[in-house]
Amino acid sequence: MAVRHRLIKASPAAVWDVLADGSRYAEWVVGTASSRPKNGQWPQQEASIAYQVRLGPFRLGNETVVRRCREGSVLELEAHAGFLGTARIAIELREWGRYCLVIVDEHPLQGAGGALHNWGFEALIQLRHRAMLARLATACEDGERRSGPFSRRARGGKGASHA
Repeated sequence: MAVRHRLIKASPAAVWDVLADGSRYAEWVVGTASSRPKNGQWPQQEASIAYQVRLGPFRLGNETVVRRCREGSVLELEAHAGFLGTARIAIELREWGRYCLVIVDEHPLQGAGGALHNWGFEALIQLRHRAMLARLATACEDGERRSGPFSRRARGGKGASHA
């Protein structure tokens, strides 16, 4: 089970805003070239995003489904990766002073990914998570800097609507 964490220098609300915006999925998920809504209202339970993964000249279409959502703090996803099967990715946000501690926990559920899962595969997932959390931090911290002291969020208003 690959578990990794990162302290992101943004509020939990700012991090949630990025996670809850399905159009930004490809911005922080490593290996994803583009994403678009597929079913439902992201990030509500059972909503899904279709995305493409580029492997050299090839593009593979995949899907990620929300299996559990506690708005502002927990997002659990089931990623469908074609012949590799499915994986559970749980993202937890914890307030850490004025920042956000993000914890990612991923493990295979079905298919070849589960059969191939070993310490080497685990190491690759850890590297992927390190890069993914760095990308998420960049997206969130840049947004927090842009929002400034007079933004709606800084005045106590809610973040962007995701309707």
